[in-house]
Amino acid sequence: MAATCRSYDGAADFEAVGRFLVRTCRREGPHVNWLQPRWEYMHYHPLIRGVDVSRTGVWEDGGAIVAVAHPEHEVGTVYVEVDPDRPVAPQALLEYAETCLSVAKAGVSRVGVFIHDRDVGFQRAAAAAGYVRTADCEDMTYLPIPSPFPDVSVPDGFRIRSLADDGDLRKTRRLLWRGFNHPGEPSEEDVEDRRFMQSAPNFREDLNIVIEGPEGEFVSYCGMWYESHNGLAYVEPVCTDPDYRRRGLARAAVLEGIRRCGELGATLACVGSVKPLYRSIGFQWAYRTTVWAKEWASGELVGDGQERP
Repeated sequence: MAATCRSYDGAADFEAVGRFLVRTCRREGPHVNWLQPRWEYMHYHPLIRGVDVSRTGVWEDGGAIVAVAHPEHEVGTVYVEVDPDRPVAPQALLEYAETCLSVAKAGVSRVGVFIHDRDVGFQRAAAAAGYVRTADCEDMTYLPIPSPFPDVSVPDGFRIRSLADDGDLRKTRRLLWRGFNHPGEPSEEDVEDRRFMQSAPNFREDLNIVIEGPEGEFVSYCGMWYESHNGLAYVEPVCTDPDYRRRGLARAAVLEGIRRCGELGATLACVGSVKPLYRSIGFQWAYRTTVWAKEWASGELVGDGQERP
């Protein structure tokens, strides 16, 4: 039986897609799906409020999910997740991206699809459909978690804590606001955004690490997600207050989060970054996905007779 495509229903499909990502998790190969924690983080990030997630496509075969084509925090850029044992044709995924997930501006429609750099078959299908490889890309790095884990320390006057020790939303939000270089001070709405993010089903206060400064303020943060089925620690997000950078605080926060996941059973830590911080910890490059983009005059018809948006 050929897989059939339908629109995503957030209420019914959020957890089902999460289970699909856990089931199809591979650490290497011609295509590597998102980790389940990224799917969850996407849905509990405030930017999701501006995204029509119903435009996501879900393919099923015999009642089982076998592929998903979806945006993250903006429509027009598409990620694809596939079951390597029950593949959906790249042409079908690309056509769905063009039909349902593209954006139009000034008479021109555009869509960009992330394709794994080792997925030669998908690349060939994209090139045949008029897509062009761009410079936009994402990298994934891995760190095998050592056992026993080395001691984690911070400079005098600082303390390693977690949100289970002190879950003050305003201190947390101020750190993240400043840590990601936003100007001024966060608003009350920003505090509610943080509350929303912490309501994710698998958010664990004890795995979200903060470094506390001499005055009790939060000065560095590492968000950490534990995916138990595949033994994975997923790092997201990490930041340090500008007044406290270059003191090894973010490094300590990341290491402490990984150490705690290791105690729970994680054997591999993953982060979608090649920044020097992670290289200094020992993360090694694993793979890259690159955006392949296509543009066309709005109003053209696709192969099945439907008009592109």
